[in-house]
Amino acid sequence: MAVKSRARGKQNSEDHQSHKSRIWPYLTLLTLQYGAQPLLSKRFTGKGVTVTSSVLICECAKVLCALILMVKEGSLGRLSKEWTFIGSLTSSGLPAAIYALQNSLLQLSYRNLDSLTFTMLNQTKLFFTALFMYLILRQKQSLQQIGALVLLIIAAFLLSIGESSGHGSRVDSEQTFLLGIIPVIAASVLSGLASSLCQWASQVKKRSSYLMTIEMSAIGSLCMLASTLKSPDGKAIRQQGFLSGWTILTLIPVFTNAVGGILGGLVTTQAGGVRKGFVIVSALIVTALLQYIFDGIPPSFYVLLSLPLVVTSIIIYQRYPYQVKEKKL
Repeated sequence: MAVKSRARGKQNSEDHQSHKSRIWPYLTLLTLQYGAQPLLSKRFTGKGVTVTSSVLICECAKVLCALILMVKEGSLGRLSKEWTFIGSLTSSGLPAAIYALQNSLLQLSYRNLDSLTFTMLNQTKLFFTALFMYLILRQKQSLQQIGALVLLIIAAFLLSIGESSGHGSRVDSEQTFLLGIIPVIAASVLSGLASSLCQWASQVKKRSSYLMTIEMSAIGSLCMLASTLKSPDGKAIRQQGFLSGWTILTLIPVFTNAVGGILGGLVTTQAGGVRKGFVIVSALIVTALLQYIFDGIPPSFYVLLSLPLVVTSIIIYQRYPYQVKEKKL
């Protein structure tokens, strides 16, 4: 028995080491993608590119990546036989519609905020994720986590003040607030809601991460297409064409955003929330470094003041999860 126990322990240790070696490339790539995405979108997405066209092509890229990965792991045939339309709608329908709206808001915000401020404000999605996790899945927060979320809200407030007062004209300040800050915070609320719904589908419905990516991309794209009947983007597309303003370089942020969506699902599934939290923190540093290197823009006073609050809040939130107290007999 002792020999078998030692052999089993050795096998588990080897499996753990193999798992860690597979995870690190995902973590590294996701850190770089999170950090570089705002900069890439702002640099390579022209003013004439409609948000709808950018989101739709990104969703198509996500579907293609997910299909390739499903073929590689050999699950495409099995999942296609088990798939049902009703099951897809109940598991992925509402999150897909929410994510489609969220992506549009993020695309709008990318263009009206500097890269580091966008990345930091985007972290408020942790607060809204925690809120909806409690409302939908009844997942409680520890006292330390509540404190971390308070720090995060303070940081977001400081950034809002900095963005509203740091521009030379009233028009620029109002545009930044209305088209930059409000959309990214609204996207964070939607992200929290959609994440909770996706976790519910994963835990209760046992849906595949790749399959949900395909379903949500397809349903979200249909919602976006329907919105073009009345939206300003739809009018612009009908007048100027779907690919108006596009260049070959516009595909760069679209492709990196699609890959980031796949990587995010893999990291959450295989590495868990703690390591993904450190990815988010590392991405803040990457964004600041890239913005300074390529744009020559040093961080503002409010950004420097908010950065340690954001980093501290994320670390505390990830390190001190809620512990269920055992009842004394």
